[in-house]
Amino acid sequence: RCSKDCVLAPYFPPTNPQRFACVHKIFGASNITKMLEQLPLHSRAVAVDCMSFEASSRVRDLVYGSVGIISQLQEQIIKAESELVKTKSEIAFHNAQQQLQQQQNESSSCKIKELHDTDEATTIPTIKPALSKKSK
Repeated sequence: RCSKDCVLAPYFPPTNPQRFACVHKIFGASNITKMLEQLPLHSRAVAVDCMSFEASSRVRDLVYGSVGIISQLQEQIIKAESELVKTKSEIAFHNAQQQLQQQQNESSSCKIKELHDTDEATTIPTIKPALSKKSK
């Protein structure tokens, strides 16, 4: 129904009448036209996409619209960040345990070596009797 010089024509093709119907229901045709006329040509397509998204969000959720979706996404981000912090702390705890165990193992092997070295130093050498020569 739009003429060729209509500001809405490039953004609401006749192949997708639901898009215009949804945006018209929420914003009204005159408001859409006024908003688009105030924008430079290069910004209009993005503006129509935004209006279309907001309108379809409002149709699904009349009270919150896209804000409801944004709030849900923010909650998901907060949960994911919390999970990330928890996971990083578990990794740090695991790494600290491994380092402690490694230090304990190194300490134990040093003590065993010291004991072994001390045992060798304090071991009483055994004296072998000299073989006597048989007299003739």
